[in-house]
Amino acid sequence: MGRYTGPACRRCRQVGEKLFLKGDRCYTAKCAIERRRTSPGVPSARRRRVSDYGLHLREKQKMRYSFGIMESQFRRYIVEALKSPSVTGEVLVQLLERRLDNVVYRLNFAESRRQARQLVRHGHFNVGGHSTNIPSYQLKPGDSIAWKETRKKRDFFITATDGIPRRPVPEWLALDTNTMTGTVVRNPEDSELKTDIDTRLIVEYYSR
Repeated sequence: MGRYTGPACRRCRQVGEKLFLKGDRCYTAKCAIERRRTSPGVPSARRRRVSDYGLHLREKQKMRYSFGIMESQFRRYIVEALKSPSVTGEVLVQLLERRLDNVVYRLNFAESRRQARQLVRHGHFNVGGHSTNIPSYQLKPGDSIAWKETRKKRDFFITATDGIPRRPVPEWLALDTNTMTGTVVRNPEDSELKTDIDTRLIVEYYSR
């Protein structure tokens, strides 16, 4: 399966909003949105009204880019969410939040989800005492995420964990800063899944 290897900031400019794909850089004046808000490509002399389809597509792309997943994988999450008797949009966000790479990011072990995915792929973490290098691994309540002991001896671990927590850790996760171990306490609640992305438009996009 292919993957996007271009500039991360291009994604933000494409949707016209900050998606915080580059960690701390997104909070500085170096952020691409702050420096250049125009969409990538040759600028058009005409300003066209965004169609309803365009609005639906933009919301879908915002979520897909934010979590760094491909279209086919995102569609599988939609199919799984549609099978649930609960609100589809909320189930979709819950599935994405419980991905291993996202939890690593939420625990402040990485500056961005992109970096978290790379750390997981390189086998830096154990889940429940077992080595796991699958970024899309679905965590459940009671699962623990810990750095491998061999990785703790490296300079990168010291740099990555210095000053933790840099961002607030969600209440559905617990972080032990002494052992640098995270635990999924429970499934995230609806009130904790609020984002700037309208999931209703995403569900409508795939219900056409």
